[in-house]
Amino acid sequence: MHKETQRFTELVKSTVENWGRQMRWLWRKKLTKAVLAIVSLFLLLDLAFPLKTNVPYSTLVTAYDGQILSAFLSRDDKWRMYAELPEITPALREAILFKEDKYFYYHPGFNPVAMLRALGRNVLTGRRTSGASTITMQTVRLLHPRERTYLSKLIELFRAVQLEVHLSKAEILQLYLNLIPYGGNIEGLKSASLLYFGKPPQLLSLAELTTLTIIPNRPSSLRLGLHNARIVTERNRWLARFRTAHLYRDDVITDAISEPLTAYRREAPQQAPHLSRRLRAENPGVPIVRSSLRPTVQITAERLVQNYANRLRAFNIHNAAVLILDNETRETVAYVGSADFGNTFDGGQVDGVWAVRSPGSALKPLLYGLAFDAGLITPKTKLADVPTNFGGYAPDNYDRQFNGAVTAEFALANSLNIPAVSLLNDLGTGVMVQAMQRAGFSTLKKQANHLGLSLILGGCGVTLEEMTRLYADMANGGEKVLSPEAAYLVTNILAQITRPDLPNNFDNSYHLPRIAWKTGTSYGRRDAWSIGYNKRYTIGVWVGNFSGVGVAELSGANTATPLLFQLFNALDYNSARGWFRPPASLTSRLVCPETGDVPGDSCLNPITDYTIEGVSRVRVCQHRKAVWTNQAGTLSYCAHCRPDHSDGPSVTPVVRRMYPNLAPNVLAFYKSQRIPIETVPPHNPACERVSGLAGPLITSLNEGSEYFINPTRPAELELGCQAANDVQAVFWYLNDKLYRRASPTEAVFFRPRPGPLKISCADDRGRHSDLRVLVKAE
Repeated sequence: MHKETQRFTELVKSTVENWGRQMRWLWRKKLTKAVLAIVSLFLLLDLAFPLKTNVPYSTLVTAYDGQILSAFLSRDDKWRMYAELPEITPALREAILFKEDKYFYYHPGFNPVAMLRALGRNVLTGRRTSGASTITMQTVRLLHPRERTYLSKLIELFRAVQLEVHLSKAEILQLYLNLIPYGGNIEGLKSASLLYFGKPPQLLSLAELTTLTIIPNRPSSLRLGLHNARIVTERNRWLARFRTAHLYRDDVITDAISEPLTAYRREAPQQAPHLSRRLRAENPGVPIVRSSLRPTVQITAERLVQNYANRLRAFNIHNAAVLILDNETRETVAYVGSADFGNTFDGGQVDGVWAVRSPGSALKPLLYGLAFDAGLITPKTKLADVPTNFGGYAPDNYDRQFNGAVTAEFALANSLNIPAVSLLNDLGTGVMVQAMQRAGFSTLKKQANHLGLSLILGGCGVTLEEMTRLYADMANGGEKVLSPEAAYLVTNILAQITRPDLPNNFDNSYHLPRIAWKTGTSYGRRDAWSIGYNKRYTIGVWVGNFSGVGVAELSGANTATPLLFQLFNALDYNSARGWFRPPASLTSRLVCPETGDVPGDSCLNPITDYTIEGVSRVRVCQHRKAVWTNQAGTLSYCAHCRPDHSDGPSVTPVVRRMYPNLAPNVLAFYKSQRIPIETVPPHNPACERVSGLAGPLITSLNEGSEYFINPTRPAELELGCQAANDVQAVFWYLNDKLYRRASPTEAVFFRPRPGPLKISCADDRGRHSDLRVLVKAE
């Protein structure tokens, strides 16, 4: 009987256990299905109703060290500044979590215990006494405000879970701190920190950060700057709670309680306004735009520019712009777009660094560098600074004077126009334009097809930024535009201090910074430029009027260069970085001082010149040529008519003499200026052979041109030419009829008639040249 009872008991026990296992399995299955259903539903809802966390933040422009230079309102006119994760210090995080959500790191977006507690209170009291909102739920409400209802609460729960799924806890806390209100149009802890305490969040004291943690719950009644006494009372109450909770050290809390509250509404930072606005426009929607500006350099530059511009106003010159680059990093360290951004009368908000202006002669260093690299010249190469007509374009020098034959280094240091235009004519405008485009001159894109020889004298539009970066290229060995050898040669020339663009009234030479620099003055004296560099900085200066009004006193030398010198003296006087050294492939050679070419037999006093190995041309000097003359030196002979002594003693004796071998344009200039020059005697009149050399070059009119005249009162046209130095007379022909005989340098005038006109010029050697023009009646 006992055994039967035992078996029955075991059977019942086994049956119960099996039933329990089946029930647990069924519940687990149902629970799994329920969880899967809930998860699936959440994922579907998440896909169907994604949470939008894109917030229109204020734009902050910072310096290289993170210091805020300028702040701008958000698209919805809020001061809502983006706080980065490193700016949320542990002290701030502990304070905000202690006050708002102690279990933030443990719940999935909502706190079920707090929600049940709040529900019980609401039922017992018949009113909503506690919302049990977590930081995540508050963040949802700040992102998408809704009416406070139970349905809104359910939506917030769903959105809170979404936020937890898509963002980390640190990112949620960061988003919350960027959105909490502080009254008016100020949102976010960083905005309040800067606008009320004048410092970033990471520099807040415990008293200050506690102040900012208590205001978001009562932004209207606890208004900083208006209710500071009330805020101090509330702040100290919370600091006492922190003490009780041992959140911070006692001595730290004691100091915080005794700290006075001096918060008041400050203006948003507005430093480097031109660059800040430019960077904001170039980076739409970016909350923090980092620049490379050095605040101390920026402040110094702004002060010097404003003080200098104030002194220039007496001359009706109202504006200036400065750009300073670090040569090592190529970064912008100071950017001054105008003398006074707030001066609307003088166009202070115009960005002079970005404005397109005429560069005057400031592009010449690039041209000479390209000519060095093309092997056309070396520093001692002689160039002609004489009146020259380049196919209808007849430039003049700044001082309207000419110097004859000058070295290339003298021409660049003295900014002579004729040699520069002649070099560009030899080099090719296209080569110059391509080099400028490689250097980053984007303004040339629309001008490239219309640029001519006037380009080198300012006949194009450039910006101060483009020009300064070009000079920074030269300071860095030429980089994309010049070879290191050519860059050094240009630098060596631009560092000379014996030059006309040294300011007339600058304080004495011991105040001169050691720099390489070049000036420029645009046509009509509308723009004055001075750009210089040493090993550390490249500084570009523009001075003028944004209105484009020219001023007689405006010039690169006397208006822009003094400011350039002041900037270098203030920022890098007696730079410790040394000076530029010549590259190894830049060597020296002896050249003739008359031409800059390798000395020939008649070169007696050679000098030293730089040369680029394998690039600079090697040409033997021919500054003097041998001519056969009679004993008296009154007649010259060619190989055809020279007397032959083998014919007998009665033949006229001949002598081989050396004469200057000047280019026709230089010779004509010397004669016009009555500069004594030894010339070849007239050719033997008995010679019957016509020379095969080129005839005189007609310089006053242009082949194929059209000239308009008033038929009733026609103006006179000039006839002028350049002839070889052995020519004593030329003959002018109009439509193959002799018009008159003249000396080679004499200006001849005639009154034209409408119709085709052939003009011919022959010299006393029988050489001639022709050109045809068309004269039309107006």
